[in-house]
Amino acid sequence: MTDFSRVGKQLEGLRTKSKLTQQQVANYLGIDQSLVSRYEKGERPLSSVQLESLANLFGCSVTALVSEERSMEPLRFAFRASEVKDEDLESIAAINKIINNLRDMERLLTGEKR
Repeated sequence: MTDFSRVGKQLEGLRTKSKLTQQQVANYLGIDQSLVSRYEKGERPLSSVQLESLANLFGCSVTALVSEERSMEPLRFAFRASEVKDEDLESIAAINKIINNLRDMERLLTGEKR
């Protein structure tokens, strides 16, 4: 069974390391900011769709988000802009998904395990 508080702490850590606000993550997920706060406090579970979306946004696997792995680092990104807009998050998630798929293909080719 998944520990919602651990998942929430993982989410909060990734969000703050990515310098994103709860409101930005909420807009990306299409939910209210208060729900992101409740996720981070471990008061509510995330749906599988939300977990997949967050994994793409932060450049990690869903398994890493819900497992007892150590604190993770999100994939770093840089923009030549003063702020990250909601539509930028969609682009970041798409790029991170491509990167994760590439990593998975490389692991398959080399026989490396996750």
